[in-house]
Amino acid sequence: MKDLDIPLAKPALPRGAVKRSGRLTRLVASRGFQSWAARFALTRRLVRSEGEAMFDLVAGFCHSQILLAFVRLKLPEILLDREMAAEALVSEVSVPKERLEVLLAAATALNLIKRRKSGRYALTTRGAALAGVPGLAGMIDHHDVLYRDLADPVAFFRGEVETELAGFWPYVFGAGGATDPQTTATYSQLMADSQVLVAEDTLAVTALSDRAHILDIGGGTGAFLAAVGAAYPALRMTLFDLPAVAPAATERFAQAGLADRAQIVPGSFRDDPLPQGADLISLVRVLYDHADETVIALLSAVYAALPAGGRVLISEPMTGGDAPQRAGDAYFALYCMAMRTGRARSQAQIAQLLSQAGFDQIQTPRARRPFITSVVTGVRLS
Repeated sequence: MKDLDIPLAKPALPRGAVKRSGRLTRLVASRGFQSWAARFALTRRLVRSEGEAMFDLVAGFCHSQILLAFVRLKLPEILLDREMAAEALVSEVSVPKERLEVLLAAATALNLIKRRKSGRYALTTRGAALAGVPGLAGMIDHHDVLYRDLADPVAFFRGEVETELAGFWPYVFGAGGATDPQTTATYSQLMADSQVLVAEDTLAVTALSDRAHILDIGGGTGAFLAAVGAAYPALRMTLFDLPAVAPAATERFAQAGLADRAQIVPGSFRDDPLPQGADLISLVRVLYDHADETVIALLSAVYAALPAGGRVLISEPMTGGDAPQRAGDAYFALYCMAMRTGRARSQAQIAQLLSQAGFDQIQTPRARRPFITSVVTGVRLS
C-alpha cells in the first residue's frame, strides 16, 4: 500500500524524563508556586494567560448560551440590515432593556458585535458570519439538544444517558431509515445548508477533472453534487439516498440546471445494491454516523462497485488521532457519541478502514478548515 499517511507511534520518554516531567507538573499544581509565579516578572504573563484560558473553559457554557440567545433573537439578521441602539432593539426582540443590555455587553465581549460612539450596535466580522455563513445559525439553534445530553457529563461518559440527540437523528437507524416528514425535513435542511462549506473545502483539496461519473452515497438533497456539478460541467452524477429525500434533490438539480446529467436512485446502502457505472464514489459525512462493522461493509461494497482505477472520496469532520485537536476531539467526538450510532475517526483510522476494504494509494490531504471537514481518498487498483 502506498502513500498511506499514518502517524507513527511516538517513542517513549526515558524514565528520568518522565520523573522530571512529573515533578514539574506537581510543582506547577502547587498553590505556593502559582502565587510566586503570579508575582515574578518572567512568569507573570504565562500565569495570566493560563488563568484566562482556564476561565474560558469554565465559562464556555455561558458563552455558548449567549451565542444561542443571540441567534434565536435573530440579532445577526437585524443588525445586518442596520445599526441600532439598545432602546430600538428592545421592540425588535421583546427583551426587557436592562436584560438586553447585559446580552449586548456579553455579545460585545465575545466579539460578535461592537458599540459605536453613537451608542448604536453593529456586527463585527465574526457576528456577520452568523448571518452569512450557510447553515451556521441553524446548527447553533439546534445545539440545545446536545447541551441537554451533556447536562450530566459524568453520566454521559459512563454511557448512562439516554441521549435526546439519538432520537433527533433517527435518519441513520434501521433498514429503511424511515422517519416522519418533519424530522427528515429538519435533518435534510441542516445537512444541505452546511454542505456548501463542506463542498468548498473538499473540492479545494482534491481534483476530480480526471473522473467521468460520480456516485454520491447518502447525498441527501444533493447539495454536494450541485457544487460538484458547477465545478465540473462534464461530470455525470448519480445520487443514492433514501426515498424521502428524492423530491428535494430533484428540485435542487432542476433549479441548478443539472437535471439532464444528475440521476437520482432511491435506496439504502444497508439493504440495496449500489448503483454501478461510476468511477468515483463519494461518502460525504456518512462514515461517522456508523459503527466500524457497518463502515467496513459499506467500503467493501464501494470497492466492489468501482472499476479498476476507480476512486473513493471520503469527506467529514475527523479527530486528530495521535495529535488531538479541539474541533474533532472536543466536539465532533462527543456529538457522535451522543448520536449513539457511530464515532468520529481520524484520517489515519479511516485510511486503515480503506486499506482493510482493499483500497490502495490512500491519500490524507491537509484540511483547510478541520472544523468543517477533512478528506481521505483511495483507489481500487484492480
